[in-house]
Amino acid sequence: MSGTDTSTTDDFPAQSEAYRRELFAHCYRMMGSTHDAEDLVQETYLRAWRSYGAFEHRSSMRTWLYRIATNACLTALDGRARRPLPTGLGAPSTTAAEPLEERLEVPWLEPVPDALIDTDTRDPAAIISARESVRLAFVAALQNLPPLQRAVLVLRDVLAWRAAEVATALDTSVASVNSALQRARAQMASAHVSESSVVVDLSAEQQELLERWTNAFWEKDVEELTALFTADAVWEMPPFAGWYQTPAVIAELIGTACPGQRNEMPMIPTWANGQPAFGLYLKTEDGSFEPFQLQVLQLEGAAVRHTAVFFDASLFPIFGLPDHLPADTTS
Repeated sequence: MSGTDTSTTDDFPAQSEAYRRELFAHCYRMMGSTHDAEDLVQETYLRAWRSYGAFEHRSSMRTWLYRIATNACLTALDGRARRPLPTGLGAPSTTAAEPLEERLEVPWLEPVPDALIDTDTRDPAAIISARESVRLAFVAALQNLPPLQRAVLVLRDVLAWRAAEVATALDTSVASVNSALQRARAQMASAHVSESSVVVDLSAEQQELLERWTNAFWEKDVEELTALFTADAVWEMPPFAGWYQTPAVIAELIGTACPGQRNEMPMIPTWANGQPAFGLYLKTEDGSFEPFQLQVLQLEGAAVRHTAVFFDASLFPIFGLPDHLPADTTS
């Protein structure tokens, strides 16, 4: 960092810090990983601090930081495999009788805590807008786009930049931006991404649904769980490659493959990607409970339409969830 003029960088933190959360959400949309997004935000601020002396204020600080973040993400994505969910691998749904296939080599899509992406606002419309842009189905669909198309779509359709601004940020032409946007929009449309999965306040019926959900897992009541899904419900659980559809198939999977038994699976509620989520714990030999899976639910009315289940204990501290629960824990 030698050669940096500290007289011009002293005010950089005060000028830039307000954008950290939205830059994190931007990097998450691009990368599909909470861990990578954290690294890329740090990289963005390091690059920005180093070049702040040359910042001529021809654009806003926010636009300048987004330009740096986008290009940092594109560099990081060069040569990397995309981050899918099991439903994005192209295979048909599986049955509960088929053996589980664990794919640890796949860089799976990760969920993100709402606490890391919510900006300091009390405007429900602004909160919904922020959460819509990181909902799990949307981010999963983004990962199917080539990195440049992904960047163009996010800058144009999420951030509402003009084509000329995007062209400048990506050092390309307006014609190239418009062409990439057209292709990206067509692919996103083919993914049939739902726009109804994000809520700010749960209805009384949805609150009751989630209470029944946690109680059903605590009691391991498979029949009750069957009644909580929509008719076309989907269940997927990286790092396992299979995905499951219809309440009967999902219930059979939970009933036969889940190692937890009655009074062995307490849950703690949280929020991920603008959707209700739960950290589910599993009873150990000493009677305490350890992290087992993180569930992210997409609701449709007062039913569960989609459940993404992440078997990654490293996500629990990111969501502020405890690393264990005492033996006297109940649902």
